[in-house]
Amino acid sequence: MIAIIFSAILLVYLITIGWLIFGFTKINSFEYLGLTPKTSFSIIVPFRNEAENLPVLLDSFSKLNYPTSLFEVILVDDASDLKFEINDFRFQISLIDNIRISNSPKKDAITTAMKIVKTDWVITTDADCAVPKNWLLSLDNFIQLNHVSMVAGAVTYDCQNSFLHHFQQLDLASLQGATIGSFGIKNGFMCNGANFAYTKSFFQKLNGFEGNNTIASGDDVFLLQKAISKYPEKVAYLKSKNTIVTTKPTNDWKSLFYQRARWASKTTSYQSSFGKKLGLIVFIGNFSFISCFVLTLFNLLPYFFIVLYFLIKFSIDRLLITQTNHFLTKRKIRYLLLSSLWYPFFSSAVALYSIFGKYEWKGRRF
Repeated sequence: MIAIIFSAILLVYLITIGWLIFGFTKINSFEYLGLTPKTSFSIIVPFRNEAENLPVLLDSFSKLNYPTSLFEVILVDDASDLKFEINDFRFQISLIDNIRISNSPKKDAITTAMKIVKTDWVITTDADCAVPKNWLLSLDNFIQLNHVSMVAGAVTYDCQNSFLHHFQQLDLASLQGATIGSFGIKNGFMCNGANFAYTKSFFQKLNGFEGNNTIASGDDVFLLQKAISKYPEKVAYLKSKNTIVTTKPTNDWKSLFYQRARWASKTTSYQSSFGKKLGLIVFIGNFSFISCFVLTLFNLLPYFFIVLYFLIKFSIDRLLITQTNHFLTKRKIRYLLLSSLWYPFFSSAVALYSIFGKYEWKGRRF
């Protein structure tokens, strides 16, 4: 009876991940750059104590293949310990202080910046990122060819050859695969604020972050879900290698655990029922593997069952992860088997901790 229950759970998991894999293939790649740029952008960068990372991001902005007259950069300082000094750049750049009005520093930073935005489109990214040279040009061409008001884009890691970094790339590839796949099956529910664009008028039409500003993070996901629930035809995913933003992985397990707990803490507040169901199915699929492992140790399940469970789960996960990673980066994921064995334990611990525990973010506890 126990084996039948776990088999049923695995079957639901297989169908769900298979559906996302199918959805991933339904989103066509967009690499066209043939149109004359005409969209004006404001790039909003909330930051706190990022003096080491910001010069790298700003340098990538200076290399953008886009008219400097058509974009501006707004840096929003969220009470950094040291004041960041702006050097001379050929593009327009502003540095302003965050005005805190809620429990979410990042949402406040974007809202603060919106008051001085003069362009049609806004793009948010993070201070520890770097953008490719055709980031704005590809986005502009996509906007010109599609009647949209909100566009989600991809994010990848700049990994070193450590198990910790490659484990994060595996985790990110699964999240990005689920993101792209969900858009492909018309159930988009997730995006990444490091590469997220929308018009100022659309942001105002949605009343910004009203309704979820008591939650510390989620400036991206909650705004996306609000938009899709009201105007699904106005939201799109841009699957383009020209717009993949690169960010840094964390360098220790504690920071990674807190980061993932922060991400997971948003799930219970999702407006998207599909997102909630998917999160639950993935959690149960991973937790069931742990349960099978424990029951096998106590001889309540035969050893071949846990081996079979893992191999089947690993096979479907590998399909989603490898196709997504191939899109995100030229690097192969190392330690795939070891990471897949460790992932159910790590992700289950994160999910359970996110419900009851506190996490640290930018030197603050939430």
